[in-house]
Amino acid sequence: MTGPTPLIVDVDTGIDDAIALLYLLSHDDADVVAVLSTAGNVPTEQVVENNLALLELCGRTDIEVAAGAPGPLSAPLRTTEDTHGPRGLGYARLPRTLRRPSARSAAQTWIELTRARPGELTGLVTGPLTNLALAIRSDPELPHRLRQLVIMGGAFAHPGNTTPVAEWNISVDPEAAAEVFDAFSVVPPQRSPIVCGLDITERMILRPEHLHRLSVLAGGPASTDNPVVRLVSDALRFYFEFHRDHGYEYFAHLHDPFAAAVALDPGIARMRPTAVDVETAGRITRGQTVADHAGLWGRPPNARIVVDADPDAFVDDVVRHVAALARLLDVHQVNRTLGS
Repeated sequence: MTGPTPLIVDVDTGIDDAIALLYLLSHDDADVVAVLSTAGNVPTEQVVENNLALLELCGRTDIEVAAGAPGPLSAPLRTTEDTHGPRGLGYARLPRTLRRPSARSAAQTWIELTRARPGELTGLVTGPLTNLALAIRSDPELPHRLRQLVIMGGAFAHPGNTTPVAEWNISVDPEAAAEVFDAFSVVPPQRSPIVCGLDITERMILRPEHLHRLSVLAGGPASTDNPVVRLVSDALRFYFEFHRDHGYEYFAHLHDPFAAAVALDPGIARMRPTAVDVETAGRITRGQTVADHAGLWGRPPNARIVVDADPDAFVDDVVRHVAALARLLDVHQVNRTLGS
């Protein structure tokens, strides 16, 4: 397939989801067809508002935004405003938008877009898998129509970040994750989902010096007036503080932007095919993702777990692309002002 990668992006925006969206919007290799909103970091209504406002800020009101389910398949919704701020974007405040989401639900959007473009679309999920699981319940053939699926979620040979063994996105809706992994066990091995778990994403670290470089590349000292730089700076300052207050350094893990980069170019990552399942009933292990590397279950692989990538090259790529988007939008803003 040549040309930009057409993407269905399912997010729970979220600081790192927002940066992933900015990265994709900045990238010539990305064609974002739809942004689907799932409950996770913040409730669905707030995710929808964040997505609509961010796309409007970036001049991309042409991209469909669909609202997803209000909560997980069978458990109460848990959100994480302590990590991402009361509105999901840290200290950042986006202007309110008058735009409304699509008339169709996120699950309907998954189904109808893949029916309209079978074998073309890459799915990128950086939040809980609720919307995709609901779509597959209604249309079990959907996995056969996706060209590729990339998931940010799980922890394998790595501690969890929500419980000792569970990563956030999976732990919010383990039943949905289990259903998705099971549903994709029927696709050819070369199209099995690519899973970016904490094992790899916690190596993707952005520090204050990277943020400073982004600001310089976006236009120098005056770039603090740039809406994209201001959004990223205010969001990441909250994220830096969260990591510091929880025993890390003053930095941020770029979980979701890394999954976005893999969706555009799987070649940046080294992967290991394996059978993956999700614990849904354990008293202290609910939400744990288990990889059977040794083949003890006797099941064929249903996922490809990312096990290695170059953190420096990835972070540099994100900084350069988001800075380029900020410069471009700044030029457009100046031109609109001069033309008014």
